[in-house]
Amino acid sequence: MRIHLTSVFVDDQEKALRFYTEALGFVPKHDVPLGEFRWLTVVSPEDPGGAELLLEPDQHPAVKPFRDALAADGIPAAAFAVEDVRAEFARLTGLGVRFTQEPLEMGPVVTAVLDDTCGNLIQLAQRTG
Repeated sequence: MRIHLTSVFVDDQEKALRFYTEALGFVPKHDVPLGEFRWLTVVSPEDPGGAELLLEPDQHPAVKPFRDALAADGIPAAAFAVEDVRAEFARLTGLGVRFTQEPLEMGPVVTAVLDDTCGNLIQLAQRTG
């Protein structure tokens, strides 16, 4: 068994696609029109056949209160592995990405948390040990 698909709820699919591709560096995998919305997924260019991230519309009434509560408490909606958190922090900060947590060593990992501009906090994590 392996993870095939996971999602983040986004307030604007087009804005999310721009952020996740242009800032974070993911590549589009599927973009299927579904009425008002799309089945819109991105993948890592390092593993194009790997797990897909669905940029899912936040239309269900439970999403906004749940997502707002997570963000208010500083809890990331997703975590992405990176080789060097500090380098990604510098690169993304240079692109204007807002971080809610600068790189922080926590035992065998270094983490940072960014705002994806679509209602979510995203954690970047680097295993150091």
